[in-house]
Amino acid sequence: MAAMKTSLIRLTFVLVVALLLNKQMAQPLASQTCSAGLGNLNVCAPFVLPGATNSAPSADCCGALQSVQHDCLCNTLRIAARLPAQCNLPPLACGGQKKFLCYK
Repeated sequence: MAAMKTSLIRLTFVLVVALLLNKQMAQPLASQTCSAGLGNLNVCAPFVLPGATNSAPSADCCGALQSVQHDCLCNTLRIAARLPAQCNLPPLACGGQKKFLCYK
């Protein structure tokens, strides 16, 4: 009975360590997936740059945008919005319209 209890404790310990390692390894992978997804959005550049003549996004742009995870896009927008303050510049005022619903 004692040997079974010891084995169960060891198994539990191994499972906890495996879960922690899995979580540690998943975070860089999620970051890489986010970066890759954002990189694919370059097909949307012709539709979002100032002076763009075509305001209707292409199917490729829509597909690239759909493939980016919501959290990835929202976190990127939040980080970008903080850049002026971090560079000691005045905050941006862009008309006050919310275009993205990013909650946290």
